[in-house]
Amino acid sequence: MNASLIERVRERLATESGPLLPNVVAEAIRAESSGLLGETDLLSNLRVLQTELTGAGILEPLLCAEGTTDVLVSAPDSVWVDDGRGLRRSAVRFDDEAAVRRLAQRLALAAGRRLDEAQPWVDGQLPGLGAGGFTVRLHAVLPPIAPAGTCLSLRVLRPATQDLAALVAAGAIAPEAVPVVGDVIAARLAFLVSGGTGAGKTTLLSAALGAVAAGERIVCVEDAPELAPRHPHLVNLVARYANVEGVGEVTVRDLVRQALRMRPDRIVVGEVRGGEVVDLLAALNTGHDGGAGTVHANSPAEVPARLEALAAVGGLDRAALHSQLAAAVRVVLHVGRDRAGTRRLEEIAVLRRGTDGLVAAVTAWHADRGCGDGMDPLTALVSGRRS
Repeated sequence: MNASLIERVRERLATESGPLLPNVVAEAIRAESSGLLGETDLLSNLRVLQTELTGAGILEPLLCAEGTTDVLVSAPDSVWVDDGRGLRRSAVRFDDEAAVRRLAQRLALAAGRRLDEAQPWVDGQLPGLGAGGFTVRLHAVLPPIAPAGTCLSLRVLRPATQDLAALVAAGAIAPEAVPVVGDVIAARLAFLVSGGTGAGKTTLLSAALGAVAAGERIVCVEDAPELAPRHPHLVNLVARYANVEGVGEVTVRDLVRQALRMRPDRIVVGEVRGGEVVDLLAALNTGHDGGAGTVHANSPAEVPARLEALAAVGGLDRAALHSQLAAAVRVVLHVGRDRAGTRRLEEIAVLRRGTDGLVAAVTAWHADRGCGDGMDPLTALVSGRRS
Protein backbone atom coordinates (compact mmCIF):
# COMPACT_ATOMS: atom_id res chain seq x y z
CA MET A 1 0.00 0.00 0.00
CA ASN A 2 1.74 3.16 -1.19
CA ALA A 3 1.84 6.57 0.47
CA SER A 4 -0.37 8.08 -2.21
CA LEU A 5 -3.22 5.67 -1.51
CA ILE A 6 -2.84 6.16 2.25
CA GLU A 7 -3.06 9.92 1.80
CA ARG A 8 -6.14 9.70 -0.45
CA VAL A 9 -7.91 7.38 1.99
CA ARG A 10 -6.94 9.64 4.90
CA GLU A 11 -8.42 12.68 3.14
CA ARG A 12 -11.61 10.78 2.38
CA LEU A 13 -11.99 9.59 5.96
CA ALA A 14 -11.40 13.13 7.20
CA THR A 15 -14.89 13.98 5.93
CA GLU A 16 -16.50 11.23 8.03
CA SER A 17 -18.44 12.56 11.01
CA GLY A 18 -18.78 9.23 12.81
CA PRO A 19 -16.22 6.81 14.28
CA LEU A 20 -13.79 5.14 11.85
CA LEU A 21 -15.18 1.63 12.06
CA PRO A 22 -13.53 -1.15 9.98
CA ASN A 23 -16.34 -1.17 7.39
CA VAL A 24 -15.99 2.60 6.90
CA VAL A 25 -12.23 2.29 6.38
CA ALA A 26 -12.69 -0.68 4.03
CA GLU A 27 -15.21 1.23 1.90
CA ALA A 28 -12.78 4.16 1.65
CA ILE A 29 -10.01 1.80 0.48
CA ARG A 30 -12.29 0.30 -2.20
CA ALA A 31 -13.29 3.74 -3.44
CA GLU A 32 -9.75 5.17 -3.60
CA SER A 33 -8.28 2.02 -5.19
CA SER A 34 -11.03 2.12 -7.84
CA GLY A 35 -12.21 -1.33 -6.75
CA LEU A 36 -9.07 -3.03 -8.08
CA LEU A 37 -8.11 -4.70 -4.78
CA GLY A 38 -9.20 -8.27 -4.04
CA GLU A 39 -10.52 -9.34 -0.65
CA THR A 40 -7.10 -10.60 0.50
CA ASP A 41 -5.39 -7.35 -0.45
CA LEU A 42 -8.27 -5.40 1.05
CA LEU A 43 -7.92 -7.14 4.43
CA SER A 44 -4.15 -6.63 4.40
CA ASN A 45 -4.51 -2.95 3.57
CA LEU A 46 -7.27 -2.56 6.15
CA ARG A 47 -4.84 -3.64 8.87
CA VAL A 48 -2.29 -1.13 7.59
CA LEU A 49 -4.88 1.65 7.46
CA GLN A 50 -6.23 0.90 10.92
CA THR A 51 -2.71 1.43 12.25
CA GLU A 52 -2.26 4.57 10.16
CA LEU A 53 -5.71 6.07 10.55
CA THR A 54 -7.27 5.00 13.85
CA GLY A 55 -6.25 5.40 17.46
CA ALA A 56 -2.69 6.55 18.01
CA GLY A 57 -1.21 4.17 15.47
CA ILE A 58 2.02 2.48 16.50
CA LEU A 59 2.12 4.63 19.65
CA GLU A 60 -1.11 3.12 21.01
CA PRO A 61 0.57 0.23 22.93
CA LEU A 62 2.86 2.73 24.67
CA LEU A 63 -0.06 4.97 25.64
CA CYS A 64 -2.10 2.02 26.92
CA ALA A 65 0.74 0.55 28.99
CA GLU A 66 0.14 0.76 32.73
CA GLY A 67 1.71 3.80 34.33
CA THR A 68 2.48 5.68 31.11
CA THR A 69 2.23 9.45 31.55
CA ASP A 70 3.99 10.76 28.44
CA VAL A 71 4.94 9.57 24.96
CA LEU A 72 7.26 11.87 23.02
CA VAL A 73 8.38 11.62 19.39
CA SER A 74 11.45 13.68 18.45
CA ALA A 75 12.29 11.83 15.21
CA PRO A 76 11.16 8.68 13.38
CA ASP A 77 13.72 6.63 15.33
CA SER A 78 13.47 8.62 18.57
CA VAL A 79 10.34 7.69 20.55
CA TRP A 80 10.46 8.23 24.31
CA VAL A 81 8.13 7.16 27.11
CA ASP A 82 7.73 8.15 30.76
CA ASP A 83 6.02 5.63 33.03
CA GLY A 84 6.63 7.51 36.26
CA ARG A 85 10.30 6.55 36.52
CA GLY A 86 11.68 9.15 34.13
CA LEU A 87 12.06 9.21 30.35
CA ARG A 88 13.46 6.21 28.52
CA ARG A 89 13.85 5.48 24.83
CA SER A 90 11.43 2.90 23.45
CA ALA A 91 11.90 0.35 20.70
CA VAL A 92 9.08 1.85 18.60
CA ARG A 93 10.19 3.25 15.23
CA PHE A 94 8.36 5.07 12.43
CA ASP A 95 9.16 4.29 8.81
CA ASP A 96 10.14 7.86 8.04
CA GLU A 97 9.44 11.53 8.82
CA ALA A 98 6.36 11.46 6.60
CA ALA A 99 4.80 8.77 8.83
CA VAL A 100 5.30 10.93 11.93
CA ARG A 101 3.79 13.91 10.14
CA ARG A 102 0.77 11.91 8.98
CA LEU A 103 0.08 10.70 12.51
CA ALA A 104 0.43 14.20 13.96
CA GLN A 105 -1.95 15.64 11.37
CA ARG A 106 -4.50 12.88 11.87
CA LEU A 107 -4.45 13.29 15.65
CA ALA A 108 -4.87 17.04 15.22
CA LEU A 109 -7.90 16.41 13.02
CA ALA A 110 -9.33 14.05 15.65
CA ALA A 111 -8.91 16.82 18.21
CA GLY A 112 -10.83 19.22 15.96
CA ARG A 113 -7.73 21.24 15.11
CA ARG A 114 -5.69 21.92 11.99
CA LEU A 115 -1.99 21.21 11.50
CA ASP A 116 -0.33 22.28 8.26
CA GLU A 117 2.13 24.77 6.81
CA ALA A 118 -0.19 27.67 7.62
CA GLN A 119 -0.72 26.47 11.21
CA PRO A 120 2.48 24.52 12.08
CA TRP A 121 1.65 23.75 15.72
CA VAL A 122 -1.35 22.34 17.54
CA ASP A 123 -2.54 21.94 21.12
CA GLY A 124 -5.64 19.86 21.78
CA GLN A 125 -7.24 16.87 23.47
CA LEU A 126 -8.02 13.38 22.23
CA PRO A 127 -10.81 11.73 24.24
CA GLY A 128 -11.59 8.03 24.24
CA LEU A 129 -8.20 6.54 23.30
CA GLY A 130 -7.31 3.02 24.34
CA ALA A 131 -9.47 0.31 25.85
CA GLY A 132 -9.98 2.40 28.97
CA GLY A 133 -11.20 5.41 27.02
CA PHE A 134 -8.67 7.77 28.60
CA THR A 135 -7.98 11.31 27.41
CA VAL A 136 -4.67 12.35 25.83
CA ARG A 137 -3.37 15.92 25.64
CA LEU A 138 -1.83 16.47 22.21
CA HIS A 139 0.90 18.88 21.16
CA ALA A 140 2.66 18.76 17.81
CA VAL A 141 5.00 21.00 15.84
CA LEU A 142 5.85 20.73 12.14
CA PRO A 143 8.92 21.87 10.16
CA PRO A 144 10.21 24.49 9.60
CA ILE A 145 9.28 25.50 13.17
CA ALA A 146 10.89 22.21 14.22
CA PRO A 147 13.85 22.05 11.76
CA ALA A 148 14.78 18.45 12.59
CA GLY A 149 11.29 17.13 11.83
CA THR A 150 7.82 16.74 13.30
CA CYS A 151 7.74 16.69 17.11
CA LEU A 152 4.82 14.99 18.81
CA SER A 153 4.05 15.13 22.56
CA LEU A 154 1.24 13.06 24.09
CA ARG A 155 0.30 13.36 27.77
CA VAL A 156 -1.94 10.59 29.15
CA LEU A 157 -4.69 11.99 31.39
CA ARG A 158 -6.08 9.05 33.32
CA PRO A 159 -8.68 9.73 36.02
CA ALA A 160 -6.95 10.23 39.38
CA THR A 161 -8.86 7.93 41.73
CA GLN A 162 -6.31 7.00 44.41
CA ASP A 163 -6.93 7.95 48.03
CA LEU A 164 -4.42 9.03 50.66
CA ALA A 165 -4.00 5.48 51.98
CA ALA A 166 -3.05 4.25 48.51
CA LEU A 167 -0.46 7.04 48.14
CA VAL A 168 1.04 6.14 51.52
CA ALA A 169 1.24 2.48 50.47
CA ALA A 170 2.95 3.52 47.23
CA GLY A 171 5.51 5.62 49.10
CA ALA A 172 4.20 8.89 47.63
CA ILE A 173 3.32 10.31 51.07
CA ALA A 174 5.28 9.77 54.28
CA PRO A 175 3.00 8.39 57.02
CA GLU A 176 3.83 11.28 59.37
CA ALA A 177 2.57 13.80 56.77
CA VAL A 178 -0.90 12.25 56.50
CA PRO A 179 -2.28 13.73 59.75
CA VAL A 180 -1.04 17.18 58.70
CA VAL A 181 -2.79 16.91 55.33
CA GLY A 182 -5.89 15.56 57.07
CA ASP A 183 -5.93 18.51 59.47
CA VAL A 184 -5.68 20.98 56.56
CA ILE A 185 -8.69 19.36 54.89
CA ALA A 186 -10.78 18.98 58.05
CA ALA A 187 -10.14 22.61 59.06
CA ARG A 188 -11.25 23.75 55.59
CA LEU A 189 -8.02 25.61 54.91
CA ALA A 190 -7.71 26.53 51.23
CA PHE A 191 -4.61 24.95 49.70
CA LEU A 192 -2.64 24.69 46.50
CA VAL A 193 -0.69 21.67 45.25
CA SER A 194 2.49 22.81 43.54
CA GLY A 195 5.12 20.95 41.55
CA GLY A 196 6.64 20.46 38.13
CA THR A 197 5.17 18.77 35.07
CA GLY A 198 4.36 15.13 35.73
CA ALA A 199 5.22 15.37 39.43
CA GLY A 200 1.84 14.05 40.58
CA LYS A 201 -0.03 17.26 41.47
CA THR A 202 -3.42 16.04 40.21
CA THR A 203 -2.98 12.66 41.89
CA LEU A 204 -2.35 14.24 45.29
CA LEU A 205 -5.16 16.79 44.87
CA SER A 206 -7.65 14.06 43.99
CA ALA A 207 -6.57 11.95 46.96
CA ALA A 208 -6.93 14.94 49.29
CA LEU A 209 -10.42 15.70 47.98
CA GLY A 210 -11.38 12.12 48.68
CA ALA A 211 -10.85 12.91 52.38
CA VAL A 212 -13.37 15.77 52.34
CA ALA A 213 -16.45 15.13 54.49
CA ALA A 214 -19.18 13.29 52.59
CA GLY A 215 -21.76 15.98 53.31
CA GLU A 216 -19.82 18.66 51.41
CA ARG A 217 -20.45 19.48 47.74
CA ILE A 218 -17.28 19.77 45.63
CA VAL A 219 -17.33 21.51 42.25
CA CYS A 220 -14.20 20.79 40.19
CA VAL A 221 -13.23 22.90 37.19
CA GLU A 222 -10.64 21.47 34.77
CA ASP A 223 -9.33 21.90 31.26
CA ALA A 224 -9.25 18.09 30.90
CA PRO A 225 -11.14 15.45 32.91
CA GLU A 226 -8.58 14.11 35.42
CA LEU A 227 -9.92 14.62 38.94
CA ALA A 228 -11.98 11.64 40.08
CA PRO A 229 -11.82 11.58 43.89
CA ARG A 230 -13.77 8.95 45.78
CA HIS A 231 -16.39 11.36 47.03
CA PRO A 232 -20.19 10.99 46.92
CA HIS A 233 -21.01 14.61 46.00
CA LEU A 234 -18.70 15.68 43.18
CA VAL A 235 -19.55 17.88 40.19
CA ASN A 236 -17.05 18.06 37.30
CA LEU A 237 -16.96 20.96 34.83
CA VAL A 238 -14.59 20.61 31.87
CA ALA A 239 -13.43 23.42 29.57
CA ARG A 240 -13.78 23.15 25.80
CA TYR A 241 -11.46 24.22 23.00
CA ALA A 242 -12.69 26.23 20.05
CA ASN A 243 -13.49 24.14 16.97
CA VAL A 244 -11.74 24.42 13.60
CA GLU A 245 -13.87 27.48 12.81
CA GLY A 246 -12.58 29.14 15.98
CA VAL A 247 -15.91 29.15 17.84
CA GLY A 248 -17.40 27.26 20.76
CA GLU A 249 -14.60 27.82 23.29
CA VAL A 250 -15.48 27.55 26.98
CA THR A 251 -12.58 28.58 29.22
CA VAL A 252 -11.66 27.53 32.73
CA ARG A 253 -12.29 31.12 33.77
CA ASP A 254 -15.84 30.90 32.40
CA LEU A 255 -16.44 27.74 34.38
CA VAL A 256 -15.07 29.12 37.66
CA ARG A 257 -17.70 31.85 37.41
CA GLN A 258 -20.40 29.26 36.74
CA ALA A 259 -19.23 27.14 39.67
CA LEU A 260 -19.99 30.03 42.02
CA ARG A 261 -23.68 29.68 41.13
CA MET A 262 -23.82 25.95 41.83
CA ARG A 263 -23.95 26.11 45.63
CA PRO A 264 -20.45 24.69 46.15
CA ASP A 265 -19.00 23.96 49.58
CA ARG A 266 -15.56 23.75 47.94
CA ILE A 267 -14.45 25.09 44.57
CA VAL A 268 -11.49 23.31 42.99
CA VAL A 269 -9.53 24.31 39.89
CA GLY A 270 -7.62 21.35 38.48
CA GLU A 271 -4.79 23.53 37.24
CA VAL A 272 -4.37 27.28 37.69
CA ARG A 273 -2.53 28.39 34.57
CA GLY A 274 -4.01 31.76 33.58
CA GLY A 275 -6.38 34.57 34.47
CA GLU A 276 -8.73 32.16 36.25
CA VAL A 277 -6.54 32.64 39.35
CA VAL A 278 -8.28 36.01 39.80
CA ASP A 279 -11.73 34.40 39.87
CA LEU A 280 -10.56 31.55 42.10
CA LEU A 281 -9.07 33.90 44.69
CA ALA A 282 -12.19 36.05 44.55
CA ALA A 283 -14.32 32.95 45.16
CA LEU A 284 -12.17 31.84 48.10
CA ASN A 285 -12.54 35.31 49.59
CA THR A 286 -16.33 35.24 49.44
CA GLY A 287 -17.09 32.50 51.94
CA HIS A 288 -16.00 29.43 49.94
CA ASP A 289 -13.50 27.96 52.41
CA GLY A 290 -11.48 24.85 51.73
CA GLY A 291 -11.01 25.39 48.00
CA ALA A 292 -8.00 24.02 46.19
CA GLY A 293 -6.08 23.87 42.94
CA THR A 294 -2.73 22.98 41.41
CA VAL A 295 -0.05 25.28 40.05
CA HIS A 296 3.27 24.76 38.32
CA ALA A 297 6.16 25.82 40.58
CA ASN A 298 9.57 24.44 41.49
CA SER A 299 9.05 24.98 45.23
CA PRO A 300 6.50 26.49 47.64
CA ALA A 301 8.72 29.57 47.88
CA GLU A 302 8.11 30.23 44.18
CA VAL A 303 4.32 29.93 44.35
CA PRO A 304 3.60 33.63 45.15
CA ALA A 305 5.76 34.78 42.21
CA ARG A 306 4.09 32.26 39.92
CA LEU A 307 0.64 33.51 40.95
CA GLU A 308 1.77 37.11 40.39
CA ALA A 309 2.54 36.27 36.77
CA LEU A 310 -0.78 34.49 36.27
CA ALA A 311 -2.76 37.25 37.98
CA ALA A 312 -1.20 39.85 35.68
CA VAL A 313 -2.88 38.04 32.77
CA GLY A 314 -6.20 38.47 34.59
CA GLY A 315 -5.61 42.18 35.23
CA LEU A 316 -4.68 41.94 38.92
CA ASP A 317 -1.60 43.89 40.01
CA ARG A 318 1.02 42.66 42.46
CA ALA A 319 -0.31 44.37 45.57
CA ALA A 320 -3.86 43.24 44.94
CA LEU A 321 -2.71 39.67 44.25
CA HIS A 322 -0.84 39.42 47.54
CA SER A 323 -3.77 40.93 49.42
CA GLN A 324 -6.17 38.39 47.91
CA LEU A 325 -3.71 35.51 48.35
CA ALA A 326 -3.06 36.30 52.01
CA ALA A 327 -6.77 36.21 52.77
CA ALA A 328 -7.64 33.19 50.62
CA VAL A 329 -4.93 30.49 50.51
CA ARG A 330 -3.29 29.12 53.65
CA VAL A 331 -1.25 26.07 52.66
CA VAL A 332 0.91 24.74 49.84
CA LEU A 333 1.49 21.01 49.34
CA HIS A 334 4.54 20.56 47.12
CA VAL A 335 5.19 17.38 45.14
CA GLY A 336 8.34 16.36 43.30
CA ARG A 337 10.58 13.41 42.54
CA ASP A 338 13.25 11.94 44.79
CA ARG A 339 16.68 10.91 43.52
CA ALA A 340 15.28 7.61 42.28
CA GLY A 341 12.67 9.45 40.21
CA THR A 342 9.73 8.43 42.43
CA ARG A 343 6.95 10.98 42.88
CA ARG A 344 6.31 12.06 46.47
CA LEU A 345 4.95 14.80 48.72
CA GLU A 346 8.14 16.77 49.43
CA GLU A 347 6.99 19.72 51.50
CA ILE A 348 4.06 21.29 53.31
CA ALA A 349 4.29 25.06 53.68
CA VAL A 350 2.10 27.73 55.25
CA LEU A 351 1.61 31.04 53.45
CA ARG A 352 2.18 34.12 55.64
CA ARG A 353 2.04 37.82 54.86
CA GLY A 354 5.08 39.86 55.88
CA THR A 355 5.36 43.45 57.06
CA ASP A 356 6.02 44.47 53.44
CA GLY A 357 2.58 43.18 52.49
CA LEU A 358 3.97 40.31 50.42
CA VAL A 359 3.08 36.66 50.97
CA ALA A 360 5.87 34.13 51.54
CA ALA A 361 5.92 30.38 52.09
CA VAL A 362 7.30 29.03 55.38
CA THR A 363 8.09 25.32 55.59
CA ALA A 364 5.93 23.43 58.09
CA TRP A 365 7.15 19.94 57.18
CA HIS A 366 9.75 18.56 54.76
CA ALA A 367 10.17 14.94 53.66
CA ASP A 368 13.92 15.03 54.35
CA ARG A 369 14.15 17.50 57.24
CA GLY A 370 10.96 16.98 59.23
CA CYS A 371 9.09 19.86 60.92
CA GLY A 372 10.03 23.47 60.19
CA ASP A 373 9.26 26.98 61.40
CA GLY A 374 5.84 26.94 59.74
CA MET A 375 4.48 24.05 61.82
CA ASP A 376 3.45 26.20 64.80
CA PRO A 377 1.58 28.76 62.63
CA LEU A 378 -0.11 25.92 60.75
CA THR A 379 -1.13 24.24 64.00
CA ALA A 380 -2.56 27.56 65.18
CA LEU A 381 -4.55 27.96 61.97
CA VAL A 382 -6.01 24.47 62.34
CA SER A 383 -6.85 25.02 66.02
CA GLY A 384 -8.44 28.37 65.26
CA ARG A 385 -10.78 26.79 62.72
CA ARG A 386 -11.78 24.01 65.09
CA SER A 387 -12.44 26.21 68.10
